Amino acid sequence: MTEFTPGLDLNEQFYHEVVRPLLAAHFPGLTHSAARLGDGSEVLGFDDTMSTDHDWGIRQQLFLREEDEGQWGTAVSDTLAHHLPYAYRGASIVHFGPADEDGARLLEAVESGPVSHRLEVTTARRFFQAHLGIDVAVAWTAVEWIIIPQQRLLTLTAGRVFNDELGELAPLRQKLTYFPHDIWLYLLSCQWRRIGQEDHFVGRTGIRGDDMGSRLLAARLVHDVMMLGFLYEKRYAPYPKWFGTAFNRLECAAELSPILQAVLVAPDWQTRESHLCAAFKVLGEMHNRLKITPPLPTGCQNYYGRPFQVHTGDYAGTIWAAIDDEAVKRLPYTGSVDQMSDNTDLLSYPDNYARLRPLYVT
Repeated sequence: MTEFTPGLDLNEQFYHEVVRPLLAAHFPGLTHSAARLGDGSEVLGFDDTMSTDHDWGIRQQLFLREEDEGQWGTAVSDTLAHHLPYAYRGASIVHFGPADEDGARLLEAVESGPVSHRLEVTTARRFFQAHLGIDVAVAWTAVEWIIIPQQRLLTLTAGRVFNDELGELAPLRQKLTYFPHDIWLYLLSCQWRRIGQEDHFVGRTGIRGDDMGSRLLAARLVHDVMMLGFLYEKRYAPYPKWFGTAFNRLECAAELSPILQAVLVAPDWQTRESHLCAAFKVLGEMHNRLKITPPLPTGCQNYYGRPFQVHTGDYAGTIWAAIDDEAVKRLPYTGSVDQMSDNTDLLSYPDNYARLRPLYVT
């Protein structure tokens, strides 16, 4: 390849030009689906030439029926290992070496032997459950919805389906498209509550001469404002590396991004505060346009007579009052797992975030 081809495009082309013909030749009549979902910057469409240094290349999933996977799964994987090309379009992007100490696998140029490929042969239900830690084919409770990090949900609803002959991927992805209405309201309420707990700290630390503390708090609020942008536009937020990139693709970014940039470079707490107030006004207007509650005031007001400006209007409480589902109302006012923590090891591994279930079960 002389020019960089995004991973999703590359994998789709490889599937239709190489994989599908191989399956038709060696397993005629074996119905399957194919996609590129799950981990990897290319799934979100954010990969570039730097992404090719590890865990990038021909990676995709081949889905079989439960009964067919048990009978043919190993044979399909082995057949691919012995018939896939070592290179594609002049590049060694098919064969992967063993995992390094961090678990990453690098592409290797080889000329003999079976291809160590990354075409996962599985079932749709098993793949989704392994990725989320919860069976997606059954009805979810409110707890299931908020215990799974948004980034995990995003990587199953993003990506690309190359072929869905089984007809299973579309309904599974449709179920995960976005949070149910009352869960969405819950998350909005909790996000506004986070902001209300800290917006006055920008001035309180600043007035004591703690400019570093004021800057840190302002940056936290910028993140919380951005998360509200994702929530109001009903888009899952990705993990930190791509959080800003994805935010800038939201409709609200055209208005909010310059304001939030000004917060981050403001020379003093008063300027910081004024820009945050402008951001709160934009969010308030977004909220009112959706008409999910009675109209609320926008902008800022004094904090209990102190010389600090905070967002006006009880957004958290008013949104909470609009929730109808009693199961959602019984959830603690802590928010979802990724509203409570940004720890990578927690949010990236289902076994870890599943341990938080007792916090939500009453």
